[in-house]
Amino acid sequence: MNTTLLLTLLSGALSNTALAQSDYEDLDEPDEQRRERRDRTPNIDREVREITKGFYSKANVGGAFYLLDFAGFVNAGTSLGLGVGKDFVNQEKTSMAWEVMYFQGIHNGMYYAEQATLGCGVAAPCVQGDLRTYTFAGALEYSKYPHRRWGIGVRVGGGIMLSPLLIDPEAYQSEVVEKSWNGYAPTFHTQPHPIVLGGPTVEYYTKLGHFSVGVDTDVFYAIGFDLGASVTGTMKYTF
Repeated sequence: MNTTLLLTLLSGALSNTALAQSDYEDLDEPDEQRRERRDRTPNIDREVREITKGFYSKANVGGAFYLLDFAGFVNAGTSLGLGVGKDFVNQEKTSMAWEVMYFQGIHNGMYYAEQATLGCGVAAPCVQGDLRTYTFAGALEYSKYPHRRWGIGVRVGGGIMLSPLLIDPEAYQSEVVEKSWNGYAPTFHTQPHPIVLGGPTVEYYTKLGHFSVGVDTDVFYAIGFDLGASVTGTMKYTF
């Protein structure tokens, strides 16, 4: 009796394993082979998904540069970012997500005294020299999937940019503004700047189901600061 029961349980387990394997669908398999596999598979609504969507965290690394008044005075620099978001629309060919992010930009700039010789507020913007910027923003992204693992999208968003002084405020006021810039005091480093941004995104979902990599390209405008752009590579982990 015990032997018969054991054989019955073993047979059922093997059948379930074979069924689960037959239900598996490789997203990289050619369409014709996938159709043939589906024709041979019992009509059971069970699918192993290789691409994971939902709540995620993302890291960005790349570069940024300015396009208008700062061009020629502030060099292209590095852009580092961290973000979290969630795919709230998840369909076969389209998706939508929200994201909140933090970016830090690091740039070398022209020495403030050299800017003064060109004319503050006329030929030169007269920033402090080297810059650090800190941006806090939110964005919405819409993506389409021309291939199972490739997503092409666009995102738009907005937030706040800060570019604090990197020198002592008293020294900046006395040595830079009053002596070098003849009292010219721009507000680049003394107040926050509302920012709008947007641009295309490309994403590739790896065979490690929770990981994807991609490229974010953003054009941004910080009011009272300048127009710029950034291109960053991304790595995303979806929980």
